[in-house]
Amino acid sequence: MILKDILSISGEPGLFKFIAQGKNAIIVEHLETKKRSSAYSSAKVSSLEDIAIFTDKEDMPLGKVFDLIFEKENGGLAIDSKSQPEKLKTWFEGILPEYSKDKVYTSDIKKLASWYNLLHNLNLLVKEEP
Repeated sequence: MILKDILSISGEPGLFKFIAQGKNAIIVEHLETKKRSSAYSSAKVSSLEDIAIFTDKEDMPLGKVFDLIFEKENGGLAIDSKSQPEKLKTWFEGILPEYSKDKVYTSDIKKLASWYNLLHNLNLLVKEEP
């Protein structure tokens, strides 16, 4: 999946789209509300493209994990992020069996499922061309 301009801002709910670079901040737009705001240099901003999931071998980029979810769910939505922790872990193990059980927490799986569902609902899951 192409996740280049999609951002997560620590302490802020939801995901954001990069709009422009300001002098001391970046201008972002909330994906759901379409409200624009500034993310200052003191905020921890992460591009979804730079996030990876720990596995027993090497880290797997979030875009590839989203591809696996898309294939497993036949292009549909992922599990509800508010599901029981054991259900979430079982679901994620079916997607990525080699994920590191020590380093990937239930909260990470919840966030992953909610981000995937949000991007799916907004038709922002764009497959990369090989």
